[in-house]
Amino acid sequence: MNRYSAVVFDMDGTLLDTLEDLGDCMNRVLQREGYPTHPVDDYRYFVGDGITNLVERVLPEGERRQPTIQRLQEQMAAEYGRHWADKTDLYPGIASLLDELVQRRIRRAILSNKPHEFTAVMAGRYFGAWGFDPVLGARDGYAKKPDPAAALEICSGWGLGPEEVLYAGDTNTDMQTARRAGMFALGVLWGFRTREELEDNGAQALIQDPREMLDFLRSP
Repeated sequence: MNRYSAVVFDMDGTLLDTLEDLGDCMNRVLQREGYPTHPVDDYRYFVGDGITNLVERVLPEGERRQPTIQRLQEQMAAEYGRHWADKTDLYPGIASLLDELVQRRIRRAILSNKPHEFTAVMAGRYFGAWGFDPVLGARDGYAKKPDPAAALEICSGWGLGPEEVLYAGDTNTDMQTARRAGMFALGVLWGFRTREELEDNGAQALIQDPREMLDFLRSP
């Protein structure tokens, strides 16, 4: 088995359990606008592909018009900007994993489909002690995951080939990103989606506990 010297992490559903804050914020926007809300657990399948897709998915099918999507997208950005840290926290075992990655000098990056500004602020709050570099979210002029461009940009900045990098994520989007970039696609089972989704989208291995990732990484 190859041993990898760097890891690109998805953020929501992989490093951070953000589901309740995302669901609560979106539901408050829907309620204010007179639309039906959703059980928080349903947001497992609504999130992961950016805020525009989130808003489109939560609206009733007949209401998915561009002006409505734009209006609710702006409201969701504002609502989440006020409440993104109400309930969000690291998944159990993540802090211990990151401590070990630092000790082993394994390079670490975050690649998210959240807006870049949110991604950077959240990473600073929760992960500043572990020195992720770079931290990339969705940026104007750059395609979002599963387009592999940003993942390959990270490799280039590190001076590594994609075959030297492990990509860890919890959704179909993450597995597709990893495979398109030529990275090792590691699916995490504590996140938002199912084993079946990860396997169907190219996961090369699955883990149930964060420290199982160490088996795939270079030793000290």
